[in-house]
Amino acid sequence: MKRPNVPALPYYQQGCSQWLWGGQSCPMPHSFPTAGNAAQIVGRTPWSARVPLDPLFAQPNQPDATRDRPTRASAADRGVRPTINAERPIAGKLCGIRQSCPQPPFRRLFHARHESSRSALRRLRAGGSQDWLPHLALAFLLALPAAAQTTDLAPVVSKPVSRTIELPAELQPFLTVSLHAKVPGYVERVLVDRGSEVKQGDLLAELTAPEMKAQIAEAQSRIQAAESDRLQAEAQLAAAQATADRLKKASETPGAVAGNELIQAEKQVEAAQALVHSRQQAIQAAQSVAKAHEDLEAYLRITAPFDGVVTERLVHPGALVGPGADPVLLTIQQVSHLRLVVAVPEEVVAGIVAGAKVDFRVPANPERAYSGTVARISHALDPKTRTMPVELDVSNRDGSLAPGMYPTVKWPVRRTHPALFVPRTAVVTTTERTFVVRDRNGHAEWVDVKKGAATDGDLIEVLGSLQAGDMVVRRATDEIREGAPLGVGHSSQ
Repeated sequence: MKRPNVPALPYYQQGCSQWLWGGQSCPMPHSFPTAGNAAQIVGRTPWSARVPLDPLFAQPNQPDATRDRPTRASAADRGVRPTINAERPIAGKLCGIRQSCPQPPFRRLFHARHESSRSALRRLRAGGSQDWLPHLALAFLLALPAAAQTTDLAPVVSKPVSRTIELPAELQPFLTVSLHAKVPGYVERVLVDRGSEVKQGDLLAELTAPEMKAQIAEAQSRIQAAESDRLQAEAQLAAAQATADRLKKASETPGAVAGNELIQAEKQVEAAQALVHSRQQAIQAAQSVAKAHEDLEAYLRITAPFDGVVTERLVHPGALVGPGADPVLLTIQQVSHLRLVVAVPEEVVAGIVAGAKVDFRVPANPERAYSGTVARISHALDPKTRTMPVELDVSNRDGSLAPGMYPTVKWPVRRTHPALFVPRTAVVTTTERTFVVRDRNGHAEWVDVKKGAATDGDLIEVLGSLQAGDMVVRRATDEIREGAPLGVGHSSQ
């Protein structure tokens, strides 16, 4: 019997005709039929060749195209076409031919790799949407890489890590002092005020203490009394010495002077000498007392201990000051030379180098870059913040910086050993682990890694059981299973 005259159809419909009529393998269609086209194909095909539509292609509420078809091919068609498997519909095909109708390639991919895509399309079909063809095509394209997979390898690169991190810091005066009165007295006058620039030795304030002058005068009188006592003792010594000399000369004549008289004269000389010595010591003691009072009087004059700026003035003339009240008179800070204190985190303290130059900026002059030199390292961590204080020396000749500012420091991070870098796309992160796929004798090996903080363009630092020169998959996924053979394409840097 002759084959019915079927009108010319587009390629995908011709492909479906081959599936319907074929005695050969069906090619994968380049375009997918819509539900309407599929119905046209069935409408143009004899009942004996119609087959149930795939539930994936059939639209909701659409009449079953095979509801009224015969369950067996007619006798006239048996000689020209194979028998239709009418007892069960063949899901995933556009034909029901038992012999030369293979499952379409994209359906095999959905069954094997993308069951979730099939579920999504079925939900879309159940929702009544008529625009499901683009979603089906997208799912088909997503399935293609699983079928044909090429492997591009990249080497693990070893590079020295040198980067900068931004850390907060604080500027402090290099020298600072709060001036107090060492002796009790009243403030007579204050010669400076807040903001005054002073030099070392400049007079800042004067105090008055009338009782101190009386004490000094009393000490001077004691010195004079001690001097007169010394002169009297020296005169006594001279008289005793003269008497002793005459007796000694007279004793040269036998019987002229008794021996006992000569001995007494010599003892009187020794006693006079001791008296003179004691008077000299009394003078020195009186002088020491007087000098102490004079030194205390000098404390009535408050002078600058170093070059700097008066940052606080807390007293005024007439105020009572001294060790009992102990108020702060003035505060002086040295601002021409500053300390920059940086709290360096524990993980980067190994890269601290004494004498290194560090750049920083302050909010007051954001367009200007400053620099300091690492001068003092505490070598101990703060137990509360887990940071190590490091001081930098900063020159401030122009006065553009001030104590109390909070600069942002670009702290250099240096390591004693180089770090390992891989492409960013080579690191796979799942809910359970982070790893790279290493080429081990042509097979995939999952190596657990941790991402480091350093980056270099498209490369990222990794920490793990890797060595420089190891080859890893450049674009790795968790679909590359452990031990799977790698179809190596080429390697690149």
